[in-house]
Amino acid sequence: MKQLLSCVLTLMLWLLLTWSLAPSDIAAGVFFSIVIAVVLSDIYPDNPQAAFEPRRWFWAAVYVPYFFYYMVRANLDVAYRVVHPDMPIRPGIVKVRTTLKGDLGRTALANSITLTPGTLSVDIIDDCLYVHWINVSTLDAEEQTMLIVEKFERILKKIFR
Repeated sequence: MKQLLSCVLTLMLWLLLTWSLAPSDIAAGVFFSIVIAVVLSDIYPDNPQAAFEPRRWFWAAVYVPYFFYYMVRANLDVAYRVVHPDMPIRPGIVKVRTTLKGDLGRTALANSITLTPGTLSVDIIDDCLYVHWINVSTLDAEEQTMLIVEKFERILKKIFR
């Protein structure tokens, strides 16, 4: 069932990207959709039909501007640190915890952290992320988690339950 749904979704994406209903394009799309579904089905989520839940789409739509706000804010912070020589820069790698259980949710969290200037996800091991942080402002692990992870994880939990 997972392979069939993956094949259909891949074919739909193919048709949207090619924007053509020519028989040759459809045939190529069917062929590549089957190949992709068979070869990559082991890395697809166990519950692919969850992607069609409107609640998840709503929270994903909420997350995009929310993430963009924090990304712009971090860009301004890093730019200010570069221009202003008195701003502290105390780089270091910190270990933060996540409560997200699935690989897809953890990957989305790690990518969100990495796309925010001043932080870079280095590794994910179990429920811990190792993050390079431009300004380690606290040595308390819970406070680090709250400053780096919590702002993204709050909404990502609703998308990747």
